[in-house]
Amino acid sequence: MPSKSDIKFVVENDSFLRLIQVVLDPTAPKERFEAFAHFCKHDTPDFQGWCDKIRAQARNIYPANVRLVDDQAELVANVSGASVIVVEELNVGAEEVAAAGSALKFVQKYGVTTRNVDNSACVSAGVKVLTIRRRANISTAEQGLMLMLALARQVTRNANLISIEQLKAAGYEPTTYDRSHTPNGNWARIPEMVTLYQRQLGIVGLGEIGRELALRVIALGMRIVYSQRTRLSADVEPQYQASYCTLDELLSSSDFVSLHLPRGPATVNFIGDREFSIIKPGAFLINVSQPNLVDREALRRSLASGRLGGYGLDTFYEEPGDANDPLIKFPNVIVTPHLGGSPRWNSLDDIEEVIVNLGRLLA
Repeated sequence: MPSKSDIKFVVENDSFLRLIQVVLDPTAPKERFEAFAHFCKHDTPDFQGWCDKIRAQARNIYPANVRLVDDQAELVANVSGASVIVVEELNVGAEEVAAAGSALKFVQKYGVTTRNVDNSACVSAGVKVLTIRRRANISTAEQGLMLMLALARQVTRNANLISIEQLKAAGYEPTTYDRSHTPNGNWARIPEMVTLYQRQLGIVGLGEIGRELALRVIALGMRIVYSQRTRLSADVEPQYQASYCTLDELLSSSDFVSLHLPRGPATVNFIGDREFSIIKPGAFLINVSQPNLVDREALRRSLASGRLGGYGLDTFYEEPGDANDPLIKFPNVIVTPHLGGSPRWNSLDDIEEVIVNLGRLLA
C-alpha cells in the first residue's frame, strides 16, 4: 500500500467527478470548492461537513493527488503511477493500462455499462474494473417516466380543476351521471386521455438512463423497442425486454419516444422535420437528455399541426428561459427546469460511494 502522498487518481474531467478532487486533493482550487458549496446549498447547506465526513470514512486515501483529464491524450499523458483511473466516457484500454504501470489497481467506471473499458486488458494486468449504479441516472429516468405519465394523463392541464365553473372555463363540458345506472368516472368529460399499459415505448439510446427507464416501464406493461448506433448483445436485450429496430421504424410505430443521446455536434437537431413527418400521429416525445437534440422550430411546427401528441422536456434551450417563449404556450408541453438528477444527494451519494469503496479496497 503506497503512502497517502503517493496515491494518485486520474479522473475524467466530468462536472460531478470533479468532486473527487474537491474531497481528496487539498490542492484543489478554492474557487472549485466554493462553486460546489454554492451548487449544493439548497439541498446540502453544510457542504464542508459532507466533505469532512467522506474524508473520515476514507482516511487512508486522503490526501491524494487527483489529476483531472479532458481527453484520451491527457489520460495517457497523466496516468503513469496512478492507483485508480475514474472514467465516464473516456476509453481505458491496453495502451492506458500499460502507461499506468504496476501501480494501477482499479478502473472505476462512473456508471454500469463498461463498453469504453477493455476488461480483458485490465484482467491481464491484474486491474479490477468497478462500476456504480448511479442514483442520479435513476432519478433522471424517473423524471422521464413522470413526464410520460403527466402528458398521458394530462395532469398539468387539469390539476385542481374540481368545480363546474373551472372546468367550463377550461373548455370542458362537465356533467352529472345517473348513479343508479352508471359509474361516475370522468364526470368532467376530459377527452383523449392515454393509458401506458400495452403501449409501445421507443428508446433512442439504450444506455445508462435509457436502461433505467426500460426497467420501470416493464412494470407498467409497456412494449419496448430501441434504436442506437450499435445493437446490444443478445444476452443484454432480454434484461430490458427490448427489441432492436431502425430509428424510422421506432418513430413510426411508438406511442412514446424517449431520447437518451449524448451532447455533441452529431446529435444537434437529431429530431427535425423529417423525423416529425415519420413519427406516429399523436405520439408523445420525451427528452430528459439535451434540449438541442430536437430542432426547436420543427418541434413547434409539429405541435401546431397536431401531429405530435405532446412533448416533455427537462432542461430548456436556454437556462434560465423566457416565460413568454411560444413553446410553453402549448397545453400539451411540459418543461421542467433541469430537475432530472435532483436532489443533489443523488450525485453526492454516488461520489461518496465511489470514494469510500475505493478507500476500502485500497486499504
